[in-house]
Amino acid sequence: MKKDLTVKIEDGILNIRVGAIIMSENKFLMVENDMFDHLYSVGGRVKFGESAEQAVVREVFEETGVKMEVDRLGFVHENFFPGDSLVKRGNVVHEISFFFYMKVPKDFEPVCTSFTEDGLKERLVWITADEPKKYYPEFFRSELENPSPYVKHFVTRDVDLM
Repeated sequence: MKKDLTVKIEDGILNIRVGAIIMSENKFLMVENDMFDHLYSVGGRVKFGESAEQAVVREVFEETGVKMEVDRLGFVHENFFPGDSLVKRGNVVHEISFFFYMKVPKDFEPVCTSFTEDGLKERLVWITADEPKKYYPEFFRSELENPSPYVKHFVTRDVDLM
């Protein structure tokens, strides 16, 4: 089996990730679990030799049980944050993510059977941009209400590496 594109570098981790933007009736689909106090995008790590588009299709299927097609790339996000999972604690994570708008079937009924890297059961949640609970990526709050036809690039630094 091909390995995730996660590389340990001294006190840090380089992570290549994909995220799915799954929208329906002004809501978008996010994931939660019992460990984190925040929601996060459907998606996961790219595997070695896999394109970002192949990875997002695979991750959507793994997390929703539905095989979807990519509509288009929406965002590239460079994110620097302290590791928050049990596996990554004590490390700074430098994550490069590609977020894709997905073609959502009319009869879309997701069923989540996925688990986090720490073995926690995940749940899918439909939210609107004004959801009071914290969610990542934060730019979804402003960007998904009026999606741009262009690819946008964001950089988020929750740790100082300089």
